[in-house]
Amino acid sequence: MTKLARIKTIHTIIWFFFNAVLGYLFYAVITNKIDILVWVAIGFIVLEGMVLAIFKGICPLTIIARRYSDSQKDNFDIYLPNWLAKHNKLIYTIIFILIISALIYRIANNQ
Repeated sequence: MTKLARIKTIHTIIWFFFNAVLGYLFYAVITNKIDILVWVAIGFIVLEGMVLAIFKGICPLTIIARRYSDSQKDNFDIYLPNWLAKHNKLIYTIIFILIISALIYRIANNQ
């Protein structure tokens, strides 16, 4: 396996992990099962956002992968369709905002 393929694999696994985190958040909010795992999941998402902010919106794995490719495609560093890699941050930011909005609604109406 080449270095770029290893990076793409790791990047894709991390992407799936954050999908699972968002999926759990969505499930927890919809079913009103607000527990410690919800706050841990939010912590993971916030931490990811902080890492992206520190690296000016670019995943550190993308920076490392750039050493091994001069491709201009948005998915050169991850095993995703190009359109999804291109719009990934926007799509998942919107989903996260909707989940947090629903969480705030649930918390406000449970008291």
